[in-house]
Amino acid sequence: MTAEADEQDSPPGNSCALTRPYGPFTVVEVSGEIDMATADLVVEHLDAATAVAEPDVLVDLRSVEFLDCSGLRVLCRAERRARERGGRLRIVSDGPRVDRLLRASGLFGRFPPLRALPARAGRPQ
Repeated sequence: MTAEADEQDSPPGNSCALTRPYGPFTVVEVSGEIDMATADLVVEHLDAATAVAEPDVLVDLRSVEFLDCSGLRVLCRAERRARERGGRLRIVSDGPRVDRLLRASGLFGRFPPLRALPARAGRPQ
């Protein structure tokens, strides 16, 4: 899929999420507070990003101020959808808050955070 096709298939940006191509990846930039009231705004972007065959999705959480169990549920669902389609979903986070939440919920092994976006030509291992 080309970057132009990715942009056409992506939902419009909203107050919590924006999707953009980044080399071989689809990046979903998430920001603000992700809770029960806003999780659906992120879901529409993650659903679109994981709807293709072999999706390679990076969820950038570096601008997230708050993430609760609703946000974790959304991430788990999207990661499962990506795997079912032969792809993967990774998170990008440089903050200790997200690390603590992932460890406390037992999800750190499922979502070991990348600290920065990988090089456009490369793929995270």
